[in-house]
Amino acid sequence: MSQFPETELILTKENRVYHINLKAEDIADDVIVVGDQHRVAQISKFFSKIEFKTEHREFVTHTGIFNGKRVTVLSTGIGTDNIDIVMNELDAAVNINLETRELNPTHRKLNVIRLGTSGALQADIPVNGIVVSSHGLGLDGLLNFYDNWESVCDNSISDAFIKHTGWKPNLPYPYCVKASDKLISKFQQGTHIGITATAPGFYGPQGRQIRLKAAMPNLNEFLTDFKMGEHRITNFEMETSALYGLGKLLNHNCLTACVIIANRVRKEFTNDYTKSVEILIQESLQRLTA
Repeated sequence: MSQFPETELILTKENRVYHINLKAEDIADDVIVVGDQHRVAQISKFFSKIEFKTEHREFVTHTGIFNGKRVTVLSTGIGTDNIDIVMNELDAAVNINLETRELNPTHRKLNVIRLGTSGALQADIPVNGIVVSSHGLGLDGLLNFYDNWESVCDNSISDAFIKHTGWKPNLPYPYCVKASDKLISKFQQGTHIGITATAPGFYGPQGRQIRLKAAMPNLNEFLTDFKMGEHRITNFEMETSALYGLGKLLNHNCLTACVIIANRVRKEFTNDYTKSVEILIQESLQRLTA
């Protein structure tokens, strides 16, 4: 079996995967990922025991016990570029022998659940509500850099979206990937479910304009109006498409659940999302470990 070279799989002196600073025994099968590094402790405070902690740059990890089950919480920072690091390195840590740099003979499949905050694109989704992403619609282009990306995508949704929006040819192909059915079944009750659009930035890519004008100033309206059968776009954020796409290519189960802190249609912003995030955390821990 061939070895992964040092330039492709970068390790620390302790043989941990470089950016996330982890190896297989540090990682539970159930992994919660969050953008904000301070949110890791918000989650691990509910553990009955914390077994392991580490941090490197924006990547903070706590692994511990909740409901008698082992859970890892890992911060990713913002954006699909960081999800690219996290998903590739989580997979490497659990599926490659870091001593020999060879692929393990058996595949370990992780359940990776992103808990985040987001802006709603439908008027009926209330601020402080929870949206579970049935699909990630990637406006970011990241998955297009990977071989065989089409095999995990629903191109019928993408093509309908391109036609509906008059998508500019200089922009990346908007790839669309479905969530894990296994995880949706655990998280769907009492939530809003729909397509999550993933943007490669917070301002222009999400239609915001300060001094710089957006190339597609009506993007939000196009997203809100898009429908294909039972599918509609419920919210905007910056990580889900890469999580779903890389997760599917690497054969892991992935899901995103977000608290809505703003309704972009009604121009409403929450006055206290901390309480809603706490509710999301506690409900998600219960559902994940049930």
